[in-house]
Amino acid sequence: MAGDRVVTACIIVIGNEVLSGRTRDANIQFLAGQLNEAGIRVVEARVIPDITQTIIDTVNDCRKRFDYVFTTGGIGPTHDDITSASIAEAFGVALERNAEAEARLRAHYRNDETLLNASRLKMADIPAGATLIDNPISTAPGFRIGNVFVMAGIPKIVEAMFLSFRHELTGGAPVVSRTVSAVVGEGDLAAGLGALQADFPDMDIGSYPYFRPGRIGVSVVIRGTDAARVDEAAAALRDLYRQLGAEPIEGEDSRK
Repeated sequence: MAGDRVVTACIIVIGNEVLSGRTRDANIQFLAGQLNEAGIRVVEARVIPDITQTIIDTVNDCRKRFDYVFTTGGIGPTHDDITSASIAEAFGVALERNAEAEARLRAHYRNDETLLNASRLKMADIPAGATLIDNPISTAPGFRIGNVFVMAGIPKIVEAMFLSFRHELTGGAPVVSRTVSAVVGEGDLAAGLGALQADFPDMDIGSYPYFRPGRIGVSVVIRGTDAARVDEAAAALRDLYRQLGAEPIEGEDSRK
């Protein structure tokens, strides 16, 4: 997965609580930022329910289409934490009590059987052949099987888990990004921006309108793996703004 080619990833958020609106997901933003810095392009992010067949189908689809798959949620001690069993089924392997995972949990709970009950021991059930992902915060590990990395859903634990294995990931060419803003309507910019995208088909160009008291503007983000080409596209964007009578603002327009 090395070299200059684009290395791709998909993030799968598993949990009814996200789909119901009870929980606001923060993991996609963190993971996408970290992965893009590592030269791994997040192409898709999916939010799916705690349904076994949905998890199986989604994981099997994504692991074939992307270089890396990262899942969050559903590996805790409760009845609706079905991610580990579902992924074992997706890979066609047994879900088994992992000796190392159990040892970590027993050490964490000091072999106190009143604390380390059957429900918590369930977190040591890992698909056969998987390798553990460290959990520096609450001990209960995630795991990696094939190109799928399975993590908890709590954002702080996701961050700690991801940082424990980030160095093992192999990215492609790092993604370079430039943001240029201007006080101009997105509708006024649209035709010229479409022409700019046609001139730079190798770039990802996105426009994001903003609204401030007394002014309406747009921030355009240009992303690509060739820094010189990104700079060239940004220069063309500045010219486009000026043609519309607007002065370019480097980065986001943070004026109040």
